[in-house]
Amino acid sequence: MHFHIILNRQGGTLRTLDVDAFAAKSKATLEEAGHTVSTLTVDGKKIEEALTQAVEGPADVIMVGGGDGTVSAAAGKLMNTSKALAILPAGTMNLFARSLAIPLQLETAVNAFAGGEIRSVDLARANDRVFVHQFSVGLHAKLIELREKAEFRSRLGKIWASARAGLNALFRPPNLKVTLEMDDEMVEVATTGVGISNNPFGEGHLPYADMPDKGVLGVYVTRAWRKRDMALFALKMAMGQWKTNPHVDIYQSRKVTLKLKSKPKRFGCAIDGELCDLDGSTRIEILPGALKVLVAPE
Repeated sequence: MHFHIILNRQGGTLRTLDVDAFAAKSKATLEEAGHTVSTLTVDGKKIEEALTQAVEGPADVIMVGGGDGTVSAAAGKLMNTSKALAILPAGTMNLFARSLAIPLQLETAVNAFAGGEIRSVDLARANDRVFVHQFSVGLHAKLIELREKAEFRSRLGKIWASARAGLNALFRPPNLKVTLEMDDEMVEVATTGVGISNNPFGEGHLPYADMPDKGVLGVYVTRAWRKRDMALFALKMAMGQWKTNPHVDIYQSRKVTLKLKSKPKRFGCAIDGELCDLDGSTRIEILPGALKVLVAPE
């Protein structure tokens, strides 16, 4: 296959690497396996242009390295094309990469891709924005907003900033009133947060899907208000115990329309870990089999 490697030198853990040396080593590894390879290293502001050119180019596989925003942008560009996306796990939590069972060490991932196989997985869309992992409003969006105000220079620094922001958000949670219109029911609820995921989260681990091709959204409505309830909610979430979490209502639906009765500008939303403006009404839908990905051989 022909690989085109795009590395965002300002994205994720690549900021701390010799990106040119990593690109050269990755190229050599893939060529030794019989593939042809081209590489491109860009600054973050040029990633969209680089992805657009790659989609129009001759590559069979677009290998992308950067943070969550880079991966999300690449998935949007490659949606419903014949090209496959290979995700280098260079983000903070690498939740979509975990869902695809991609090795979390960069060089190990490249070695796996050298003998990898292509499969189709789902994407999701919130209005006109494609996402690979989650759309959220309320608690999670507030956590990200607080984290972005902190200073950090490394992956561990970002994790520590997230932990501090999480504590702040948990014990001073937002107060939302929303209506959720789903396939088979409508729910009107007061909540501290709503998360809608690209396929339901698995149990016993970080929040990512065990089945990235199930074809259904996971809908998570937080019902904790008191500090002790928020603490239990956070503990259960950290342990990956969703089904036994008494402070989360869980639904599944192929389409969801979220209508916010509170003022949207007070809250905003997060899509794949990035803050975005929130519309008064957001339509979220699953896109079954919309993305081809390269994964490690079974």
